Amino acid sequence: MRLFRTDLAVESAALFREQLPQGVEVEEYQKEGVKVSSVRIFSQEGASQLGKAPGRYVTVELPPVSGSVAPSDDVTHLVAQELSSLLPPEGSVLVVGLGNEQMTPDALGPRTARQILVTRHIPAQIARQTGLGQLRPVAAIATGVLGQTGIETGELVRSVVRDLSPAAVIVVDALAARSLSRLGNTIQMADAGISPGSGVQNARKELSRETLGVPVISMGIPTVVDGATLACDLLGGDERNLTFQARSMMVTPRDIDAVIERGAKHLSLAINAALHPRLSLEDITYLVS
Repeated sequence: MRLFRTDLAVESAALFREQLPQGVEVEEYQKEGVKVSSVRIFSQEGASQLGKAPGRYVTVELPPVSGSVAPSDDVTHLVAQELSSLLPPEGSVLVVGLGNEQMTPDALGPRTARQILVTRHIPAQIARQTGLGQLRPVAAIATGVLGQTGIETGELVRSVVRDLSPAAVIVVDALAARSLSRLGNTIQMADAGISPGSGVQNARKELSRETLGVPVISMGIPTVVDGATLACDLLGGDERNLTFQARSMMVTPRDIDAVIERGAKHLSLAINAALHPRLSLEDITYLVS
């Protein structure tokens, strides 16, 4: 069986719907009228079959992009709850936005990081005086890409983690999907870490508990489909007529600007709600504006 290239564990598992590999469990359920899928990979055999690292992958399916980019409160709270289940209950958190903000399909990470409510720098006395004394310490960075900074993403993040010693790292990046219908309409969260650039065949050293020494939760929304994957899907899996150009192309939707704006709002609000559960979404929006 050919494994289509996708960053989504739920799509990889769907190829084995008849019989899942040993060490893989899939659960689907509805919350607030939203479909949620959980893929758990327990074994190296399952990881090899699905092409994903062992861990838990949670997928939330969003409504299609409409005229408004404002996320639904119910969906935001749902994503925040699922994210909270992957995070340690206490301790500071570093949010890392991966990607190149100058390329729209790759701008999800940086634009999400810009909308994170950062609190680590607030002195304790001022926090108490302003009613923010119970907020979790949070820091956020956008790493850029190697061609812009001359620094590998892994090198930069490891340096920051070494100095800040956070309890966990949340990494946000744009993903690649197999299906066009998932572009901009799916959020994936996982506790298995991430390899920056893997969605566009430019994978760098992974960011994970093994490389950083702390739990790493990845979050992302698919913004591109690999050209060869899309062509194979449309041709029913027939690879014989694929050209080199198809194999080297990445396809993105025409409304990618709205997808990125909406996705960054979804992810940043959900992250902020998960890290600062005492604040309302209205308070969060006011504080980051």
